[in-house]
Amino acid sequence: MRPRILNLFLTVIILVITIGAKAQTCSGSLGDPIILQTFGSGSNPGPPLAPGITNFIYTTNPCAEDGYYTILNSSSGCHSDWHDVVHDHTFYTTGDPNGYFMLVNASFEPSTFFTQTANGLCPNTVYEFSAYILNLGTLASLAPNYSRPNITFSVQTMGGQVLATYNTGEIKPTSSPEWTKYGTYFTTPVGVTDVIVKMTNNAPGGMGNDLLLDDIAFRACGPVVLTGFGDLTSTATQNMCAGTSADYKLTASVGTGYVSPFLQWQINYNNTGWVNIPGQTSTTTDIKFTNAVPGTYMYRLVVGEGQNESSPTCNVSSEPLSVVVSNEPKVVATVSGSATICSGASIQLTASGGLYYQWTPSTGLDHDDIPNPVATPTETTTYNVKVSNDGCFDDTKSVTVTVNANPTANAGNDKVIFKGQAVTLNGIETGDNITSFYWTPTTGLDNPSSLTPTASPAETTTYTLHVVSQTCGTVTSSVKITVFTKITVPNTFSPNGDGVNDYWDIGGLITFPESLTTVYTRDGQQVFKSTGYPKPWDGTYNGAQVPAGTYYYIIDPKNGMPALSGWVVIVR
Repeated sequence: MRPRILNLFLTVIILVITIGAKAQTCSGSLGDPIILQTFGSGSNPGPPLAPGITNFIYTTNPCAEDGYYTILNSSSGCHSDWHDVVHDHTFYTTGDPNGYFMLVNASFEPSTFFTQTANGLCPNTVYEFSAYILNLGTLASLAPNYSRPNITFSVQTMGGQVLATYNTGEIKPTSSPEWTKYGTYFTTPVGVTDVIVKMTNNAPGGMGNDLLLDDIAFRACGPVVLTGFGDLTSTATQNMCAGTSADYKLTASVGTGYVSPFLQWQINYNNTGWVNIPGQTSTTTDIKFTNAVPGTYMYRLVVGEGQNESSPTCNVSSEPLSVVVSNEPKVVATVSGSATICSGASIQLTASGGLYYQWTPSTGLDHDDIPNPVATPTETTTYNVKVSNDGCFDDTKSVTVTVNANPTANAGNDKVIFKGQAVTLNGIETGDNITSFYWTPTTGLDNPSSLTPTASPAETTTYTLHVVSQTCGTVTSSVKITVFTKITVPNTFSPNGDGVNDYWDIGGLITFPESLTTVYTRDGQQVFKSTGYPKPWDGTYNGAQVPAGTYYYIIDPKNGMPALSGWVVIVR
C-alpha cells in the first residue's frame, strides 16, 4: 500500500467555503491521478495502511468493531443491518473480482480517517478530489437510533491555511449496496504547489456510521477534450491483423477554459506508459501502420496552459482511443467430407479450427455463421466456409453436398380387356442410381422385370411397379387391368313358347351392369331397351309380340370399350 496514494482519499474542496452534500465534481476532462487509491487486490484480509494515514486501528476481523478498519475484497455475514458486498468499486472498471476496499467501523467520537499530501501542483490550476463511498447500513438503519456516515473533506496549505472544505451530509442507507462518488474541485492559489488533504468523520459510532471507501482520486480538471477516429463520434476500438497496413486520422475538439492552451498527442503501447508523439501538437494527427506489430496502441490528446506544458500534474487529457493489432495463430480449418443426400433430405455440415465461421452460399442452410449448420439444398451445391479467430489469418475450406433425385414410378393408366385378350403395361421410372424395377404379382406377365411387359390376366388384376434406387430407397405405382367376359350376341331366337330358344340370351352381358342395350325395327322404331341385362329380351314390345323378322341392336358396354352393333332375326 502506498501512503501517497491513500491520502488521495481526502482531496480538495471547491472554494474557501463549506459545500453542501451535493458533490461538485469536474464537468470537463481530468488529468492523470496525482493521488489514486484503489487499495490493491488479493485474498482476505488485505494488509494494513502505511503509518500516519489513518488514526483508526487495523484489524484482520472482517467485521471490524468501532474504531477499527480492515481491507477486504468482499464483506458478508457480519451484522443483520449491514449489506453483503461482493465487489469493490474498481471491479466495475477492471473486472478484478479480488479488488480491495476499506471497511471502516466509525469510532464514538468524530475522528480523521485519512491524512495525505499532494505535491507538485501548479498554481492557479483547478483540481478535483473524489472518492467512492458506500453506506454499509441497510434500510433498517433509517431508524432514529442509528447514526449515518457524514464525511468532511478538507484541503489546506502546508502552513495550515484552509483552502476548501466539502461536507457530504448524512449518507442515506439504500435498499441494496450502492457505491456513490463524492467530490469537489478547487483552484490552487499562486505560490501553492503542495496541499494536505484530510477526511474527517463527523457522525458518532455505536449504532450505524459504518462505511466502505474505494477509488480515491486527486487530479487536474480542465476543458472538455473529445477525440475520435476521423470524427468525434467514432470512438470504438479499431482492430487490425498483424503484418497488415492501415492509416487512421485522429481528430480532437478542445473546449474553453485555458487562456493559452498547448496540445500534445501521446501514445501508450501495451500499457507501458504515455509518451509524446514528436511534432503532433494540433487537433488532428495521422497514424500510419505498416506491417503492423501485434499489441494494443492507445492514443490521447493532452491539453494544458502553455506554461504548464512540462508539468504533467497540471494538465488534462482526452479519453484514450485504441487500435488493437492481433496476432492470433494461423487458422487451420477443417470441414466434414463431401456427402450425398436424397432430394428433400438434410445433412449437418461441420467445420472447426477457429472462433468465427461464414458459409457461402447461404442457400439451403439454417445458419451461415456457425460451425455446424444444417444443409437442405435442392440441388448439388458446393459450400465454402471461411474460418477465422478474429478476422485475421482466415482459412477457407469447401464441401460438396450431392443431391440425388428421388426415384419415381408411374405404372400408367388403368386398362380394360376382355377375357383372353392381352395388353401392354407402360411403366415409367426416373431418379438417380436406379438399380432395378419389377412388377408384382407376376401372374399373367410375360416379363415382370420389363417396364413394358405384356399382361394377359384371367381376371381383374392390379399390378404394382417397384422402382429401386441404390441411394434413395424404393417407390411404387399401381395399375388396374379390368378383365371382362367376352360378349356373345346370338343372331336369332324363336320366342314361340316351346321352351327352346325362347329368349335372346346375350352371353357375358350380365357382367356389364352399366351397359345400355337397345333394339330397333328396320324403320328405326325402338322396340327394346335395357340397362344392364338382368332379364333377356323375350321378343315383345309393350306386352305384345313383335312380328317375326330382322331387328337391329346397339350394345354400349359403358366401360370405355366401343359399342357393339348388328342384327338379330326373330323366328316364329
